[in-house]
Amino acid sequence: MQRNFRLTRSTDFKRVRRNGKSYAHPLLVLIAIESEKNLSTTRVGVAAGRSVGNAVKRNRAKRLIRAAARELYPQIKSGYDLVFIARTPIIQVKMPVVRTAMQELLLRASLHKNV
Repeated sequence: MQRNFRLTRSTDFKRVRRNGKSYAHPLLVLIAIESEKNLSTTRVGVAAGRSVGNAVKRNRAKRLIRAAARELYPQIKSGYDLVFIARTPIIQVKMPVVRTAMQELLLRASLHKNV
Protein backbone atom coordinates (compact mmCIF):
# COMPACT_ATOMS: atom_id res chain seq x y z
CA MET A 1 0.00 0.00 0.00
CA GLN A 2 1.41 3.37 -0.97
CA ARG A 3 2.54 5.58 1.89
CA ASN A 4 0.12 8.43 1.12
CA PHE A 5 -2.79 5.97 1.49
CA ARG A 6 -1.64 4.81 4.94
CA LEU A 7 -2.26 6.12 8.41
CA THR A 8 1.18 6.55 9.93
CA ARG A 9 0.94 9.05 12.78
CA SER A 10 0.02 7.88 16.26
CA THR A 11 -2.30 10.88 16.67
CA ASP A 12 -4.31 9.70 13.66
CA PHE A 13 -4.52 6.16 15.08
CA LYS A 14 -5.66 7.54 18.46
CA ARG A 15 -8.29 9.78 16.84
CA VAL A 16 -9.73 6.90 14.81
CA ARG A 17 -9.72 4.51 17.77
CA ARG A 18 -11.28 7.08 20.11
CA ASN A 19 -13.99 8.49 17.81
CA GLY A 20 -14.51 5.85 15.13
CA LYS A 21 -17.19 3.21 14.80
CA SER A 22 -15.96 -0.35 15.14
CA TYR A 23 -17.01 -3.51 13.33
CA ALA A 24 -15.79 -6.90 14.55
CA HIS A 25 -14.99 -10.16 12.79
CA PRO A 26 -13.27 -13.21 14.31
CA LEU A 27 -10.10 -12.45 12.32
CA LEU A 28 -9.92 -8.66 12.51
CA VAL A 29 -11.59 -5.48 13.68
CA LEU A 30 -12.36 -2.46 11.52
CA ILE A 31 -12.59 1.00 13.03
CA ALA A 32 -13.76 3.69 10.61
CA ILE A 33 -14.27 7.44 10.76
CA GLU A 34 -14.71 10.15 8.17
CA SER A 35 -11.46 11.93 7.46
CA GLU A 36 -11.29 15.23 9.31
CA LYS A 37 -9.32 16.71 6.42
CA ASN A 38 -12.03 15.66 3.92
CA LEU A 39 -9.47 14.03 1.70
CA SER A 40 -10.46 12.55 -1.61
CA THR A 41 -8.56 9.42 -0.58
CA THR A 42 -9.09 6.83 2.09
CA ARG A 43 -6.20 6.16 4.46
CA VAL A 44 -5.69 2.71 5.99
CA GLY A 45 -3.80 1.84 9.16
CA VAL A 46 -2.89 -1.63 10.40
CA ALA A 47 -2.21 -2.77 13.96
CA ALA A 48 -1.48 -6.07 15.65
CA GLY A 49 -1.19 -6.28 19.43
CA ARG A 50 0.91 -8.66 21.45
CA SER A 51 -2.08 -10.95 21.90
CA VAL A 52 -1.57 -12.01 18.25
CA GLY A 53 1.80 -13.53 19.10
CA ASN A 54 5.49 -12.78 18.88
CA ALA A 55 6.97 -10.23 16.45
CA VAL A 56 7.11 -12.71 13.57
CA LYS A 57 3.40 -13.54 13.89
CA ARG A 58 2.40 -9.89 14.33
CA ASN A 59 4.34 -8.87 11.22
CA ARG A 60 2.80 -11.71 9.19
CA ALA A 61 -0.67 -10.63 10.32
CA LYS A 62 0.02 -7.03 9.30
CA ARG A 63 1.39 -8.14 5.92
CA LEU A 64 -1.76 -10.19 5.27
CA ILE A 65 -4.00 -7.25 6.15
CA ARG A 66 -2.00 -4.79 4.03
CA ALA A 67 -2.06 -7.16 1.05
CA ALA A 68 -5.83 -7.61 1.32
CA ALA A 69 -6.32 -3.84 1.70
CA ARG A 70 -4.16 -3.24 -1.39
CA GLU A 71 -6.40 -5.52 -3.46
CA LEU A 72 -9.64 -4.05 -2.11
CA TYR A 73 -8.55 -0.39 -2.04
CA PRO A 74 -10.18 0.57 -5.38
CA GLN A 75 -13.53 -0.69 -4.03
CA ILE A 76 -13.42 1.38 -0.81
CA LYS A 77 -15.31 4.67 -0.63
CA SER A 78 -13.19 7.81 -0.46
CA GLY A 79 -12.82 10.24 2.44
CA TYR A 80 -12.38 7.83 5.37
CA ASP A 81 -9.69 6.87 7.82
CA LEU A 82 -9.70 3.13 8.56
CA VAL A 83 -7.80 1.07 11.12
CA PHE A 84 -7.68 -2.71 10.85
CA ILE A 85 -6.66 -4.52 14.03
CA ALA A 86 -5.53 -8.14 13.80
CA ARG A 87 -6.97 -10.78 16.10
CA THR A 88 -5.20 -13.96 17.19
CA PRO A 89 -6.79 -16.47 14.71
CA ILE A 90 -5.53 -14.47 11.71
CA ILE A 91 -2.11 -16.14 11.85
CA GLN A 92 -3.67 -19.52 11.03
CA VAL A 93 -5.43 -18.50 7.79
CA LYS A 94 -4.38 -17.70 4.24
CA MET A 95 -4.77 -14.53 2.22
CA PRO A 96 -8.15 -15.27 0.53
CA VAL A 97 -9.80 -15.76 3.93
CA VAL A 98 -8.44 -12.43 5.17
CA ARG A 99 -9.66 -10.69 2.00
CA THR A 100 -13.16 -12.17 2.46
CA ALA A 101 -13.24 -11.07 6.11
CA MET A 102 -12.19 -7.56 5.11
CA GLN A 103 -14.90 -7.42 2.43
CA GLU A 104 -17.53 -8.45 4.99
CA LEU A 105 -16.41 -5.70 7.36
CA LEU A 106 -16.42 -3.06 4.62
CA LEU A 107 -19.91 -4.11 3.57
CA ARG A 108 -21.19 -3.90 7.16
CA ALA A 109 -19.61 -0.46 7.53
CA SER A 110 -21.19 0.66 4.19
CA LEU A 111 -17.75 1.55 2.87
CA HIS A 112 -17.81 -0.77 -0.16
CA LYS A 113 -18.48 1.06 -3.44
CA ASN A 114 -20.40 -1.86 -4.95
CA VAL A 115 -23.21 -1.68 -2.39
